[in-house]
Amino acid sequence: MTTLLAFFFTLAILIVFHEFGHFWVARRMGVKVLRFSVGFGQVVASHRDRHGTEWALSAIPLGGYVKMLDEREGEVPTEQLDQAFNRKSLVARAAIVVAGPLANFLLAILLFWGLFLHGVPILKPIVGEPTANSPAQLAGVHGGETVTRINGEPIASWQDLHWLALKQVLRGDALRIETVDRRGYIALRTLAVPEIDGEKKNAMEQAPLKALGLVRYLPPLAPVLGQLLPDGVAAQVGLRGGDRIVTIDGNAMTTWEQVVEAIRHSPGRSLRLSLERAGQRQEVVLTPAAVREGGTTIGRIGAGPRVDPEVFATLHGTAHYGPLQAMRHALARTWELSAFSLEMLGRMITGQASLKNLSGPLTIADYAGQSAESGVSSFAAFLALVSVSLGVLNLLPVPLLDGGHLLYYFAEFLTGRPVSERIQEIGQKIGMGLLGLLMFFALYNDLSRLFFQ
Repeated sequence: MTTLLAFFFTLAILIVFHEFGHFWVARRMGVKVLRFSVGFGQVVASHRDRHGTEWALSAIPLGGYVKMLDEREGEVPTEQLDQAFNRKSLVARAAIVVAGPLANFLLAILLFWGLFLHGVPILKPIVGEPTANSPAQLAGVHGGETVTRINGEPIASWQDLHWLALKQVLRGDALRIETVDRRGYIALRTLAVPEIDGEKKNAMEQAPLKALGLVRYLPPLAPVLGQLLPDGVAAQVGLRGGDRIVTIDGNAMTTWEQVVEAIRHSPGRSLRLSLERAGQRQEVVLTPAAVREGGTTIGRIGAGPRVDPEVFATLHGTAHYGPLQAMRHALARTWELSAFSLEMLGRMITGQASLKNLSGPLTIADYAGQSAESGVSSFAAFLALVSVSLGVLNLLPVPLLDGGHLLYYFAEFLTGRPVSERIQEIGQKIGMGLLGLLMFFALYNDLSRLFFQ
């Protein structure tokens, strides 16, 4: 229910802002707006204002539209011809069309500004020991180092590290990474991005830090059980929170990571655990459940470690900004996301990036629900991200989208006459085909993530 409500609320906010952009500029250009609808199909409820505009809520809540007075869509009274969209200048029509996507960018800027002003929770960019034979290990990165810059750009959080690493990985560029260790020594290293294809390339795009061998630093945890899932293997064989695992199949366990590795590599195989409970030694035999994860089968027992919150609190922080600095960050973040979205689309079209990066309504709904459950700040950040994506998508030069109309207006500017209705009709068919293909891939990816991952 939370996911559904968050998804429809997301759609409502984005649609209202987008269409209000068209509406507001149309009014300023003297165009009569007949209907402002949230949703498609049958009108469920409506109200008419003093300007004659019908504000409507329609039955299918998956979009919206602004209907303007236009001679191409019906007869227009003579006294209202000067208010018809098609009678307006080329500049006025283009301004009305581009106002929708610009409204989405404005929404993203306002949301980011509010987030930076309020304070953004951050995870400090401290790395753990790199994975074996990874670019990070080969470059000499060590656990406990804090990343301060990538290719000259400052890093303030783990989120920044992920974002900049993703950009470099997709471009195939090496990462010049600057770190500082606990003693204050600064090191500059170069991480090579391996050239790979197929599934490995897609995995790198999905998890760039993991592919580079950069992992989050976690304080060493003792091999002591914390919370247990009621229906997990650990609970079923009688393990309890507070139990210290001493050995597994005779191998000494000194950290929680060793326990995890032993269990992950033993799906469906019996393990003999020696544990300490209230000063007494006990032995338990259990069989980790076999679980599919990332295309491989791993073992799980449904137990987590006992964690000291004070230790982990040192790894988190909050970044606060003043009004002007917050606005600069908001503008920069919106611009970066827009440019990156266009770059990703270009790479997917040319085959340089996997089409699996496309997400459809099911994934958006899932993320909407997760972000809503995480709090207002997470949901606002999610809204801003999707708003930028919607703005970029609508500016693509594809018929049926705002960018397609702008393409027609550009042709009109060059030739001095409007594009013929025949060409527009052909363009609409091409646009429907392209958008249908895009939606097919997006839904296919959604279903693949849902059922096969």
